[in-house]
Amino acid sequence: MNEKEIDDVSGVETTGHEWDGIKELNNPLPRWWLWTFYACIIWALGYTILYPAWPLVSSTTQGVLGYSSRGDFTKKMDLAKQEQSVFFNRIAEQDVGDIVADEELARFARAGGQSAFKVNCSQCHGSGAQGTVGSPNLNDDEWIWGGTIEAIYATIAHGVRFTGDDNTRSGEMPAFGADEILNRAEILSIANYVVSISGGAADAAKVDDGAILFADNCAACHGESAQGEAELGSPPLNNAIWLYGDGSVNAIVTQIGTPSHGIMPAWSAKLGDTAVKQLAVYVHGLGGGE
Repeated sequence: MNEKEIDDVSGVETTGHEWDGIKELNNPLPRWWLWTFYACIIWALGYTILYPAWPLVSSTTQGVLGYSSRGDFTKKMDLAKQEQSVFFNRIAEQDVGDIVADEELARFARAGGQSAFKVNCSQCHGSGAQGTVGSPNLNDDEWIWGGTIEAIYATIAHGVRFTGDDNTRSGEMPAFGADEILNRAEILSIANYVVSISGGAADAAKVDDGAILFADNCAACHGESAQGEAELGSPPLNNAIWLYGDGSVNAIVTQIGTPSHGIMPAWSAKLGDTAVKQLAVYVHGLGGGE
């Protein structure tokens, strides 16, 4: 019978295995570790019996409990949609003004409108609704077609200069230069007048003539004080907010001579009336709604 070999350094029995002069000590695993390991094996076997686990050729074992994480998710989504439907029905039945007046309903509509805005509107108006060239900033209190909740709803629903909607917002500025309504010198005078009333640096020698020309040619749409007319879609010109260009004389000359006209889709047909109401509530709540 072989005698047990004891390691001289540790005083522990060896297993008899040796690699390159290194001997393996016989240190068995603690009992608690072994029992835990055995319990995990038993638990794993039980799990594969109760729940879907083993892959087959075209499917998996279903488990005796018939549980499905996808099915569980579907049930939760159906429940969430059922709970949301109460709010959607209320939004569909009420006018946008009544929705805003109901804080609970407005909060729900605002959250849905924010999601819809990111998907459908941020491409033109910016992710923060800060606007881009030709697409107005929606965070301030200047509104081309009106900033009441009803006006915002109408603009989103029917669009701006959108040929597919008979009720779309329509209004175009004449091409005073291209159509030879005014000559270059007259347009330059009007541009200097507009720059002067918006707080910019203008040629004082041209401002007085520009004021007269503005009254004769522009005030009918933009207002006598250049305050803008929402019903016509004519923006205010007496501030430093510009939809096209940087507000310089050259930029204004270009817009008077050959004006740019933006187009916005009519979202009602694509998104439905409920989503349009949510968008209107969200935009109205950005800080600039009237």
